[in-house]
Amino acid sequence: SLCPLSPAEYVELMCTGPLHRSVSMPAPVCLCENRFTWSSICVHFYIKISILVSTVTFDDCMGNEAVIFQSSDPNFSVRTDGSVVAQGELTSLDNPVQFTLTASGPHKQVWETVVQLCLVDETEHDTLAHAPPHSNPLPTRTNTYTPYARSGLNSSKGLRRQKRDWVIPPINVAENSRGPFPQMLVSIRSDQDQDISIRYSITGVGADQPPNEVFSIDPVLGKMFVTKPLDREHRSSYHLRAHAVDMNGNQVENPIDLYIFVIDMNDNRPEFKNQVYNGSVDEGSKPGTYVMHLSAFDADDNTTANGMVRYRILSQTPHSPIPNMFTINSETGDIVTVAPGLDREKVSQYTIIVQATDMEGNLNFGLSNTATAIITVTDINDNPPMLTSRTFSGEVPENRVDVVVANLTVIDADQPHSPNWNAIYRIISGDPSGHFTIRTDPVTNDGMVTVVKPVDFEMNRAFMLTVVVSNQAHLASGIQSSLQSTAGVTISIQDVNEPPYFPTNPKHIRFEEGVPAGTSLTTFSAADPDRLQMQQTIRYSKLNDPADWLSINRTNGQIVTTAMLNRESIYVTNNIYEATFLATDNGSPPASGTGTLQIYLIDINDNPPALVPRESQICERVNKNINGVNITAADADTDPNAGPFVFELPSFPTSIRRNWTITRISGDYARLSLRYQIYLEPGMYEVPIIVSDSGNPPLSNRSVIKLKVCPCDENGDCTTLGAVAAAGLGTGAIISILICIIILLSMVLLFVVWIKRREKERQTKQLLIDPEDDVRDNILKYDEEGGGEEDQDYDLSQLQQPDSLEHIISKPPGVRRVDERPIIPESQYPIRPVVPHPGDIGDFIHEGLRAADNDPTAPPYDSLLVFDYEGSGSTAGSVSSLNSSSTGDQDYDYLNDWGPRFKKLADMYGGGDDD
Repeated sequence: SLCPLSPAEYVELMCTGPLHRSVSMPAPVCLCENRFTWSSICVHFYIKISILVSTVTFDDCMGNEAVIFQSSDPNFSVRTDGSVVAQGELTSLDNPVQFTLTASGPHKQVWETVVQLCLVDETEHDTLAHAPPHSNPLPTRTNTYTPYARSGLNSSKGLRRQKRDWVIPPINVAENSRGPFPQMLVSIRSDQDQDISIRYSITGVGADQPPNEVFSIDPVLGKMFVTKPLDREHRSSYHLRAHAVDMNGNQVENPIDLYIFVIDMNDNRPEFKNQVYNGSVDEGSKPGTYVMHLSAFDADDNTTANGMVRYRILSQTPHSPIPNMFTINSETGDIVTVAPGLDREKVSQYTIIVQATDMEGNLNFGLSNTATAIITVTDINDNPPMLTSRTFSGEVPENRVDVVVANLTVIDADQPHSPNWNAIYRIISGDPSGHFTIRTDPVTNDGMVTVVKPVDFEMNRAFMLTVVVSNQAHLASGIQSSLQSTAGVTISIQDVNEPPYFPTNPKHIRFEEGVPAGTSLTTFSAADPDRLQMQQTIRYSKLNDPADWLSINRTNGQIVTTAMLNRESIYVTNNIYEATFLATDNGSPPASGTGTLQIYLIDINDNPPALVPRESQICERVNKNINGVNITAADADTDPNAGPFVFELPSFPTSIRRNWTITRISGDYARLSLRYQIYLEPGMYEVPIIVSDSGNPPLSNRSVIKLKVCPCDENGDCTTLGAVAAAGLGTGAIISILICIIILLSMVLLFVVWIKRREKERQTKQLLIDPEDDVRDNILKYDEEGGGEEDQDYDLSQLQQPDSLEHIISKPPGVRRVDERPIIPESQYPIRPVVPHPGDIGDFIHEGLRAADNDPTAPPYDSLLVFDYEGSGSTAGSVSSLNSSSTGDQDYDYLNDWGPRFKKLADMYGGGDDD
């Protein structure tokens, strides 16, 4: 590659990096604390057997005691004083030689450097050949990289120069250097700079690419500098290319690659992701149980000690049961238990301060940071619930439910309101019928003995229960249940006054309807459950009797009717009549019970049938498709006192059977129709019919059906005329109604035709001039100052529009009407464009206004108008001198002062100049 140093120059070792991780010697041992690196050494030599090539200087800060030098190339060796010697005879050297030189210390410290051997010109051969041992005969060179020659042995001339290439080893630059800046890194030089002027430049990230101007080069001397401190955490390496060109920009040497590596410094502390970490561990956990993980990040190089973080526990709070209940893996940050004895009931939470230190945990040189780990000891069910007493007692009145009888208290050291603490109570004996249950109070964890099924004092006066309590969660392994989890509960039953009850409730009986008042139906009596300690009397009363048909004996409960029972009553549902009665004892306080009596009423034939329907319509003549009306009957009774029914016509009047006939269809239906060849006038007819049911004895009913007899179409439907006639209107009335309708329609049609004609005549009248331009004076009557109706006799023909202009042409000059056109050629008005530009609208208006001012034929025509003669001496003066043109110098603004009658003239001729 390129030779940075001459053999005459010794290399000074400087403290630029941290101690290698394999170094484990006590610190400090010298000023530089065993932190230094080798600089590259390049020596010039002439190959010769066993000659001294160069001498390197090495200082381990401890006098180089027991330092051993080794070379990676067997052709070269290093003596104990640092002399580099070539071993054996080398006849050719096609490529530069590069090998590694290692220095090993007594404490297993290892330092390395790279030695590069470059060829020199033949002119230097003699100097190298005669150089004495342990000396540096070559002249001192500057710290410059030059192209080396690819050369070999020639039979006549030996070594000779070949094509040159650039190869520069990587350049190491420590980060956060304090300068001074710019700081030179390396000097490159082309051996052609003696013949021509050469300019050097560098390209790449950090030179001409962002971040710019981190590195610079002297274009003449080829010295490359770093201009400011580098930060490895921002960028750890740079790749630049060095260029050498002549003054014309022609390339002199091939571009050379420059690799700059930023050497890491320990300038970043480890950082925890969180300041507080939360973890948990079950109480009673064995040693070695994993608890939680902490991790810290160090921005420094993690391949060196600068970024290698180690963890340790600084403190534990509280110290119970021992100060070191936990330990942390120094490399992974995992916290585990190291001792038994975790008991949540004693210590529920631990606070641990964890320290993270880089430099592999070296407290003297490493940077540290701390975080807090909060470890919660989670509960396990290691404490069974214990009842506070072995016996409990309570009492409850009989027949009461949802009543708390006794309260069982329990203690449990586990975490409250957790499955390990929640108590579950069970009755294991003393309640075979299931009268009681025990509910758990969710707040206090107490057991509430509750009655869920009524108890009877007459059956059981006391209960002896055995209760056991356990947790919702199972006990932890190895924990035995305590004897205190079982207790006895004594419950006493209190006797109370129980209400009487009806043994049969509701009570069902059957009776025929129509039973007369005073009939005894049954005895509805009640019993008193209080038969042990109390002897009581029961009294009866009626609670609910919808139809007021019944009464009850106050002492014995006998039921007697007070009215006739009727199955067809609205108070009877599905043949059942229901009444409620009350039985009351004389206890303290009195108690009462209710009973329901249901009477099933058996039907009797007490309702005659009724004809259905009561109204219908029928055709005036017998139709082959429809011949009559279907009829049936309705009976409030039920079978067998209802259908089948019998329908028949009465014998009187005789016209009924002469005109009508009834035909049986089924047991409940018959057909009423006109007899064949019988014609009835359309109208309303009432036909009596006798209907009989099937009771024993049967009941009959004479009903009347109203029939509308009307003419029908082929489908048997009444026509319109027929329906009207059937409603009671005669033929004359119908004809009169139709004539009135026709007359009304004719009048409406004539009125519409007259309106259309008036509209057409109005549209056919054409005006000679547009209504908006018509300025003909109209006669307006403002006041009545004349002599009466004779003053209103005006000749209106003077105001009419002439049909032609012939009389105007033949009329001599003189007075003209305002609507007469002067016989003058008409002016040419401008033609408005179809789609005018907005800017042309104003021009069009001004041109039209100018043409109208110069057009004497445009209305109103400028001619003398005589409306009336008022005699001589008029104060108004003559207006014949007024000119329609507004181009004169006369001022007509005074017309505004003459009143509203002259306002038009003032608007036309006043107002100043034309726009």
